[in-house]
Amino acid sequence: MGLLTFGLNVTLDGCIDHRVGLADDETHELFTALMDSAGAMLWGRTTYELMEEFWPDVAAGRVEVPPALLDWASKLEAKPKYVLSSTRSDYGWANTHHLPVDRDGGLEAAVRGLKGSRPDGVLLGSASLATALQGLGLIDEYRFLIHPVIAGQGPRLFDGAAPTAPLELVSSRRLGNGCLDVHYRRPA
Repeated sequence: MGLLTFGLNVTLDGCIDHRVGLADDETHELFTALMDSAGAMLWGRTTYELMEEFWPDVAAGRVEVPPALLDWASKLEAKPKYVLSSTRSDYGWANTHHLPVDRDGGLEAAVRGLKGSRPDGVLLGSASLATALQGLGLIDEYRFLIHPVIAGQGPRLFDGAAPTAPLELVSSRRLGNGCLDVHYRRPA
């Protein structure tokens, strides 16, 4: 069974708004390497639709971006992408697959099935989905890029999440831009 790794940008005050924080080559290269280390991506419908609005155009060269962003977009285009949704089942973005979840449940079974089918691992990039999966004990690892910014407002990481046992620190590294790359694992 592959590991489910949740990776996300977060500010010092826990804000996860994608428009807040530092966006430079170093941060994009870190997330490209993280994506490279997993066999697939997992998103909820809302995050998928946010990504779908921009990244396919970047990969196709319709949007001019720095090389680090183009690298991310090109690799994301080729990466298998799984979307959990009870309301949408058709996806036009290359390599996107629907994981059906009915409104009465099935989330745990769908994610366990995905983990079982992807021994190379899955990278989760949806905060609200991560909150639900954390409560089910399905996230194996956490990779956060902590930005030296206080947002003061916006959506927060794990808002309303169930308590968990302390996580084990695997590694931490300071980037040149002042961000901290931290890697935690759920205890065995």
